[in-house]
Amino acid sequence: QVQLVESGGGLVQPGGSLKLSCAASGRTVSALAMAWFRQAPGKEREFVAALKRGMGTTYAANAVRGRFTVSRDVGKNTAYLQMNGLEPEDTAIYYCAASTGSPIVSSLKSASTYEYWGQGTQVTVSS
Repeated sequence: QVQLVESGGGLVQPGGSLKLSCAASGRTVSALAMAWFRQAPGKEREFVAALKRGMGTTYAANAVRGRFTVSRDVGKNTAYLQMNGLEPEDTAIYYCAASTGSPIVSSLKSASTYEYWGQGTQVTVSS
């Protein structure tokens, strides 16, 4: 059983930065495919970024590429989402997700790929 706990959300002005954390237990993060998704009010949950298990190759959605960076720290058993250049459109609840499988690249963007989810952390971008 894998448990995920997100933290680091909050209120930030446009152009600002936040770093979200996802602390994992029950499995080492290097043995998990991990991802970040977000859901804004009235919208469907959407893929943000992912890390493949093993080598940790990263992938990011077009909407955040160049602004957001996903990473992990095996020693802390934690995944991160560094968000720079935040825009009001980034306002959402951000969720960490994990899979014990080895999904192919095209599956990393699908929420159904992931068996485990955190509780979510609110990110609000507003002046």
